Amino acid sequence: MNLNPSTLLTLVTVGVSILAFNNRDLLSKLIMYPYVMVRQNQWYRIVTHAFIHADWMHLIFNMIALWSFGNFVFNSLGYMTSYPTLHFMVMYFGAILFSSISDVSKQKNNQHYASLGASGAVSAVIFFAILLKPWTLIYVFFIPCPGIIFGVLYLIYSNYMSKRGGDIINHDAHFYGAVFGLLYPLFVEPSIYQVFLNNLLHPVF
Repeated sequence: MNLNPSTLLTLVTVGVSILAFNNRDLLSKLIMYPYVMVRQNQWYRIVTHAFIHADWMHLIFNMIALWSFGNFVFNSLGYMTSYPTLHFMVMYFGAILFSSISDVSKQKNNQHYASLGASGAVSAVIFFAILLKPWTLIYVFFIPCPGIIFGVLYLIYSNYMSKRGGDIINHDAHFYGAVFGLLYPLFVEPSIYQVFLNNLLHPVF
């Protein structure tokens, strides 16, 4: 069976997350815990935290987005590069790292802070897709919204909520993951930005 990287990552993440739901020791070993990472050199957590989730809803939302947008991005990479699997994997894991740097820096002295979930990497995949087709409709709680409008609102909201604080959602990961998804095409095919501008000026729904 030949699995594309989007499907493979979805299956692995679902499997690891389910195992962690029923094994708190496993979850505690994989979760991103900056205080411990810095003091005990457990830097592997900066990657492993993206393969576990807080609950079923958290997992389902992320994996539906990863599988649906990821398949489109992977297929598009197949037209742009000779190495679509490599680029998809580099983008995904690069987004995990990039979206976690802010957390590690800000929370390294906070003994009570921990984070988990693939939201940063999934945000990168979604925003790469928006860059390719900015007017494609994205359904937010069953309400259709053009991708470009969703993207702008998403970035504004994530940045605002990160500064405000007060909840348990890692808005920094959402924001920086999205930014990574917009920047990664520089390493794939810079002409994508010209295509983006052309598509932006010629809406197709």
